Amino acid sequence: MDLTKFCWTREPESCVVLEDRVEIVTKAHTDLWQRTYYHFQNDNAPVFQMETEEEYFSFVVKTEFEESHHRFDQCGIVMYLDSENWLKGSIEYENEEYQHLGSVVTNHGYSDWATTQIDAGVKSMWYRFSRRQDDYCIECSVDGVRFQQMRICHMQEGKGTICFGIYACSPEDSSFKAVFSHMQMTECQWKAHDGQQPDGC
Repeated sequence: MDLTKFCWTREPESCVVLEDRVEIVTKAHTDLWQRTYYHFQNDNAPVFQMETEEEYFSFVVKTEFEESHHRFDQCGIVMYLDSENWLKGSIEYENEEYQHLGSVVTNHGYSDWATTQIDAGVKSMWYRFSRRQDDYCIECSVDGVRFQQMRICHMQEGKGTICFGIYACSPEDSSFKAVFSHMQMTECQWKAHDGQQPDGC
């Protein structure tokens, strides 16, 4: 991908952008979350995105986070439209035993969080983010070849021009280096549904 087409929403204090990779060193107390359950609003994580009007595409990236070590350290894919409308997919470190592989979808100022526990020894993950108009799919892969579905969602403000890319943050008193590579934008790999017909058909 041409990373010159990407721009920062809140540039990190420390980062390296090369032709084939991006490295972000997170700052403590940075996060993305809106209201639900915790009742706070966190909107200060660095986000590196590009803009597109393309309604059908997939975006693939490999993430590496060997240094993540503190609760909620995270990095992954993001579609950040504004402070109250965005989604993200990532691994969030929890403790020496396990971490959370999951996604957050935020519509009109309220976030949800869907997760599954994975081993704390996992230190890299591929993600594939796909768009079909205003519906979206997040997938993950350990090898960049076989992807598994994490989430299908609808974004209330997800029509027309959007921005998508990568993010990294450390919500608590921590910092780590996140490395992003193998980024590519392809034809939509999330195929049209060909099973059960809609009601009334």
